Amino acid sequence: MSDDLLVKLDALHGEDEFEEIVDTIMEIPAEDRDYVLISHLGRAMSNLERYEEAIEQFLIIAEEGKDDPLWHYRMGLAYYYLEQYDDALREFNVADKLDPGDEDTLEFLDWIRSKTVQKPVEESSAELNIKFDTDSDLDLTNFWEDSEFALEKYVLNLPTDDLISSVEEELVFRLPAFYIQMMKLHNGGIPQNQCFPTGKAISGAKGHVTIPAILGIGREKRNSLCGDSGSRFVIENGGYPEIGVAIFECPSESGVVMLDYRSSGNDGEPEVVHVDKENNYKITRLAPNFEAFIRGLVNEELYVL
Repeated sequence: MSDDLLVKLDALHGEDEFEEIVDTIMEIPAEDRDYVLISHLGRAMSNLERYEEAIEQFLIIAEEGKDDPLWHYRMGLAYYYLEQYDDALREFNVADKLDPGDEDTLEFLDWIRSKTVQKPVEESSAELNIKFDTDSDLDLTNFWEDSEFALEKYVLNLPTDDLISSVEEELVFRLPAFYIQMMKLHNGGIPQNQCFPTGKAISGAKGHVTIPAILGIGREKRNSLCGDSGSRFVIENGGYPEIGVAIFECPSESGVVMLDYRSSGNDGEPEVVHVDKENNYKITRLAPNFEAFIRGLVNEELYVL
């Protein structure tokens, strides 16, 4: 990125020309946008109140931004204005830890706490006694593509607590709570949005990875978490590192998207990573947790020329 471009972007920001910032950066090929450019793009989108798009951009640079308090602050701000206060609180807490005492961060933390002291929760499914945050904007009812093929190949009966426990015992990993909640509403299947933005080419895909399906909790179908073509089969057959659970199906044999428990331990909250088999099993971090990955999925139409 040239110094002249950075000066131009700073000047446009000072003049509140946020649309021009977005247009200027979007003209640059995605593979040529670095951390600074994507940060400018996400900030401009937030200033235009395009918070979901801003989060999508920030997630592209999540690996580089994990130790940057400003990245966490900007993520927190976008979540805050989407009224996703739990996510906002998490990000502002990290920003405060990395840069203690920042007045803006502390102000947002106070606002969030005042809004969430009496925050109610509701049951997304009374029969299943599953609770989701009322501030969540993730529409799980429209998340899945329930074609005949999907129902036959991937969708399982809703899992019982005993089944979940036995699957976790077999895998030797505790499954993410958000994943379990999703599976108790719809156990496996094909998502409507199958692409996760990466900002760079991975396994031949420019700017994204694709997950054609999410494996459900069970054993009775080949394409279930402990089925014949489930997590253990994928890892052992592909020679992948023993870092966690292969919970997503990938479109080729050149790589896989996995839950990575190396940092969290087997009972912790895993990161979501891509393991590139063709590039000496290179591991690329995609999202800090399963929920962030699910929220970051976009439609493949964005990548159709």
